[in-house]
Amino acid sequence: MHPEHWIRTDDTGLYCKALNAYIDPMQAAEHAIVTHAHADHARAGHTHVYATQETLDIMAIRYGEDHAKNVHALKYGETIELHDGKLTLYPAGHILGSAQVLIEYGGYRLVHTGDCKRQSDPTCLPFQPINCDIFVTEATFGLPVFQHPPIEHEVQKLIDSLKRLPNSCHLVGVYALGKCQRVILALRALGYTKPIYIHGALVNLCKLYQSYGAELGELIEVSMLNDTSVLAGEIVLAPPSALTDRWSRKLPNVLTCMASGWMQIRARSKQRRAELPLIVSDHSDWNDLITTIKQVNPKEVWVTHGREQALVHEAQKMGYKAKALSIVGYGDGDESAIDNKMNTTANTV
Repeated sequence: MHPEHWIRTDDTGLYCKALNAYIDPMQAAEHAIVTHAHADHARAGHTHVYATQETLDIMAIRYGEDHAKNVHALKYGETIELHDGKLTLYPAGHILGSAQVLIEYGGYRLVHTGDCKRQSDPTCLPFQPINCDIFVTEATFGLPVFQHPPIEHEVQKLIDSLKRLPNSCHLVGVYALGKCQRVILALRALGYTKPIYIHGALVNLCKLYQSYGAELGELIEVSMLNDTSVLAGEIVLAPPSALTDRWSRKLPNVLTCMASGWMQIRARSKQRRAELPLIVSDHSDWNDLITTIKQVNPKEVWVTHGREQALVHEAQKMGYKAKALSIVGYGDGDESAIDNKMNTTANTV
């Protein structure tokens, strides 16, 4: 039976009849397969949640230990039978614990990538191409204009700016989950050994990443300082919304930076008031989306959200049957409004 007969979209999200489960449902569901813990994909209130242990740990931090009635931790590559089909999770390369969903039913293999990234990232396992008949992908940066440079190139800009402006506090907007830890590790890899100062909303997730082996080095919460004047010439990481609120006003001689895939677009950079835009994304750019489709080589390509039509058109030119699912409710890549709100209210200082 073709997957069109057992996959559908509705107001809750993407429903798989074969598994009797939703993938990343936007409302409370009986059975929820959660690809990763960004707040626009991982909600509280489900009866059963199937996800990696890392994703479940992050959900517990964000929503509390009772975020679901029952949780089912799956290892990468572990296959379970669920309802009438089989479910297996594979690395998606997006953030810690992120997973692709392989569904096997009726002689078909369908892979849902969730959000995914192909660039190197020491905070999570790399994306693993999985052979399938139906490939379901995001297209957050699904336009040819989006070409993400290596993160080392962008973080070096930050280090160089510190050398040029040794008296400026470099305040960097980063999302608490994934982006923050990735930027820290990139700084460390380039030889930045000084303490890095962080907003209180970033503390708990940094501790979780450290418990999973991320060597973030010395981190100091800004609220622990008696005198913020010592932050002149230092790097401070904070949620994007903190860049323009009263919290940042106590910092000395601030140079505002923003780490986001959208910093490639000048209008977005101006919107964020970023004096130093850093193009750092946790999503695949155009070339990586096309490369991934070629590697997987499915019979069909389905696009869940983002710049759908451009990727559908390109996949059709490549000879694949393709369509857009047009699922609404997910955040705009790095700029998830839900995540943003949570970052600034979880542990503000």
